Amino acid sequence: MKFLLLIESILQKLLPKKWRLALSKLRIKVYWFISWCGKPYFYYRQAKYKKIVAKTGKKERLKVAFFAFQDSIWKYDSLYRNLENHPKFDPIVVVIPYVTYGDEAMLAEMNKTAEAFVNKGYKVVKSYNEETKQFISVKKEIDPNIIFFTTPFRLTSPKFQISNYLDRLTAYVPYGIMAVKMEEDQYNQMFHNLAWRCYYETSIHKDMAKNVSHIKAKNVVVTGYPLADKYLDTSYKPKEVWKNPDPSVKRIIWAPHHTLEANATLSSYSNFLTYSEYFFKLIEKLNHKIQIAFKPHPILKLKLYNHTEWGKERTDQYYLRWATMQNCQLEEGDYDDLFLTSDALIHDSISFISEYCFTGKPALFTVSDKKIADRFNVFGTKAFQLSYMAYNESDICQFVENVVLNGNDSRKNERQTFVNDILKPPHNQTAVSNIINDLVENIWQKEQ
Repeated sequence: MKFLLLIESILQKLLPKKWRLALSKLRIKVYWFISWCGKPYFYYRQAKYKKIVAKTGKKERLKVAFFAFQDSIWKYDSLYRNLENHPKFDPIVVVIPYVTYGDEAMLAEMNKTAEAFVNKGYKVVKSYNEETKQFISVKKEIDPNIIFFTTPFRLTSPKFQISNYLDRLTAYVPYGIMAVKMEEDQYNQMFHNLAWRCYYETSIHKDMAKNVSHIKAKNVVVTGYPLADKYLDTSYKPKEVWKNPDPSVKRIIWAPHHTLEANATLSSYSNFLTYSEYFFKLIEKLNHKIQIAFKPHPILKLKLYNHTEWGKERTDQYYLRWATMQNCQLEEGDYDDLFLTSDALIHDSISFISEYCFTGKPALFTVSDKKIADRFNVFGTKAFQLSYMAYNESDICQFVENVVLNGNDSRKNERQTFVNDILKPPHNQTAVSNIINDLVENIWQKEQ
């Protein structure tokens, strides 16, 4: 597998674009074939977990490691804090490398992420020692009993991928609510088949996993989406995160995706290049009746650094404008309080089409092409129908004026029904309670 990755990385640099796309498609088929051939091994690994659970259950308290490489896709805050207050668990965050864009970007992202987690009051360990230029041995220095991963994709060093931790209990909560037709990637990678537990958002997602999973999703438990717990907690008081505290100035989030160009594995959703200047003009046009928080996908900046028409200098200057101009602000970290204190969302980010529904506020999806509805899975189709649509600048302006400023939100009741009927966690429990209950009941054989 490592040999295939090396050959592909070399060819991707040498081949013209159309051949690079063909190579990516071939890679997907090769990986799928290897995964399919591994079906007996996946069942064997799942059976082995019985012994690991029995051994783990003999301990009174378990160390739980969360492998995280970006604070902006961190969805484990409520789980971490609940485990921290539980007598059976001792959580710690291990900041692992994001290696896709080179060593300089890796170190910058690790330091940024570690600082964000320290500021949250977490116990944090950086997996890379900058003085020795060596990665730590997680098994020797931390020795976790349970490891939660933040993504199924191979975006980090092989040292921190699931194949190195098959002697531990491994778990996964999706980094977003899955809504597109990428079932093989989202539910049937080797990662999904090797994990001890996959905690999914809804029964719809479990059914989709069953349809493609080599092990028929036998390791899937429907718990609800942990980030939703904060949205649904009526006692929670969100922090004030907007620069302009004037309640008469409506608060709008613009959240563009990173997919500037389509490739063999991912369609293009992002309209950033189309609307990068428009929102500055919109604030002026509406006489500063609105303020806009620029909430880009965390990978967008790195892609703009490598874009032929942008580059690092232009990108940094652009982000600085959002951070400094009147009624503008830049948001690159957590966004739950941002969502809860906003009035509307304008975006092309797939997971947000359902996640933002928890807030009860209206959302506008900027459409990159008219066939986009064909890209959604069963769940995504239901969620997408609750969004307002924009195909051009005029549609965006009309949404802001009619829905946001004048309050003509005709889809509010439909969104609330969707939350109540589909998105709310099962068993009349929070998603985090469902996860912890599953851990306790299965590791300590329902002692509690």
